[in-house]
Amino acid sequence: MNDTKVTNTVATPRAVGDSTADVCRAREIAQTYAESLSPVPATDVMDTLVLVVSELVTNAVRHGGGRYTLELCADEAAVIVAVSDANPAHPREVTPDLNGGSGGFGWHMVRRLSAEVRVSPGPGPGKTIIALIGRTAGHSED
Repeated sequence: MNDTKVTNTVATPRAVGDSTADVCRAREIAQTYAESLSPVPATDVMDTLVLVVSELVTNAVRHGGGRYTLELCADEAAVIVAVSDANPAHPREVTPDLNGGSGGFGWHMVRRLSAEVRVSPGPGPGKTIIALIGRTAGHSED
């Protein structure tokens, strides 16, 4: 790393949502948060962050009981996305539907684009999915 100092003095955003309209708001929150970091992540990293947030909150609305909490924070290595919902069931791999439009791509994308993904119990009876997005390009496994 060069002499650039990474800071995280930006307030950690927290958002609660329960509709597809809130998914758009979650994407905007992620974009704004990334732009407020110093140094600002590269465009491809911000795009990855926004896509991972979008997929996680969409899955929470569709499969996690309809309501989610999104929290973002960052350290020198990663932007950390935490999405909590009321369903304790872990996401499951399904074969993406290439013809019928029923989905199946989101969890694959989240796992592919994130440097690390963890699922932990709570809060309450639900679960929290934590995805780490590397602050520099090239952190996903090939």
